[in-house]
Amino acid sequence: MLSKRKRNWRPNAYYHVVMRGNNRQNIFSSEEDMYHLMRCISHAAERYRFALIAFCIMTNHFHLLIRSEDDLSLIMRQINRRYSDYYSKRYRHVGRIYQSRYFAKEVDTPQALLAVSRYIHRNPIETKIPMVDRLTDYPFSSFPSYDAGTISSLTFIDTHSILQYLPPPFEKTSSGYVTYCLHEIDELLSMEEYMG
Repeated sequence: MLSKRKRNWRPNAYYHVVMRGNNRQNIFSSEEDMYHLMRCISHAAERYRFALIAFCIMTNHFHLLIRSEDDLSLIMRQINRRYSDYYSKRYRHVGRIYQSRYFAKEVDTPQALLAVSRYIHRNPIETKIPMVDRLTDYPFSSFPSYDAGTISSLTFIDTHSILQYLPPPFEKTSSGYVTYCLHEIDELLSMEEYMG
């Protein structure tokens, strides 16, 4: 039996993580499912040292932009196992729910960090039929945590680190970041090329 190749991981580096449902099938069928994944992330944050710059939960996948002091594979194993156990029990599902191991790519420049975070946050409005009219109305994302008018209880979200990288004319503030994400701009980085 072949063992899984150990992933490259560097402490405190930023990684874009994507987890997809098997055969791209939905693994979040209700709002309760999405809230449960958020609880799984919160439980992992009690055990491991990490912060999310951005996250977004869609119906058949989720994105994390994460910086961790503890091994990323341990963090993802806990999150994925907790959610998989919950899903299997709730829906009487037999077999795996995930397509494969999680995708993880290091995000190693300020420009890429901004582009990836913007891409993650725009997911709910970049679908064929937008899931919401306003990104701040999508509760299964970290985007509302950047909105000054929103009080967030998500302690694992780091809404400060990315602000220093905002280019002119965007102010290096939460409202400047919100404007950056909502602004129609040419991406400096093709996300399709980035994802590989």
